[in-house]
Amino acid sequence: MKAKQCLVVGLGRFGNAVATTLYEMGHEVVAVDYVEENVERIMNRVTHAAIVDATDERGMRAIGVGDFDVVVIAIGTDVQANILATMNAKSLGAPYVVSKAVDEMARRVLERIGADLVVRPEHDMGVRLARQIANPNVVDALDLGSDHAIVELEANERLRGTLMELNMTGRFGVQVIAIGRRGQLEVSPRADSTIESHDKLVVIGSGHSIDELRRYLDK
Repeated sequence: MKAKQCLVVGLGRFGNAVATTLYEMGHEVVAVDYVEENVERIMNRVTHAAIVDATDERGMRAIGVGDFDVVVIAIGTDVQANILATMNAKSLGAPYVVSKAVDEMARRVLERIGADLVVRPEHDMGVRLARQIANPNVVDALDLGSDHAIVELEANERLRGTLMELNMTGRFGVQVIAIGRRGQLEVSPRADSTIESHDKLVVIGSGHSIDELRRYLDK
């Protein structure tokens, strides 16, 4: 995997986690904040850290915001600052900007001014938690839009055998794209691959098809 050049703006808990995780994954990370204490806290855990006011276009130009592969605007509750930083990043040529929104209104504004991806961490985590509570067999899920998703589920006694025997595409309309067992992952499993109780299954399908499989596992 080619290392990306990443800029993270705003070093609260969310921005700190994004910056340090990207760095640990081998990417080049520049982390900036206007608060000196936040910069000092992270400076030994990223490629470079600097004090920058991202609402000032001159400051963003000085750090070469347009040269980064990805810019993450992770400013917290200051909606105006987040919007200005996003506008500056896009106007200065940043090819891909991810912005954090505190609410639905902020999300709509950020999308209108050109953010390529808008995230609402607390809202999104709440939705994921609710889904896990409502569907205990679901380990994780990725919404693909157009009513399709990739979901990780845990198999139980009702779902054991080879993929050919289980015929999950015919019965439920989903396709198994990976099987995880005791720390090992089989990607693109074959028809004779087996599923055992407690295996982690990564499946892709429509929302309706995935719901059918969930209901079957919950019986």
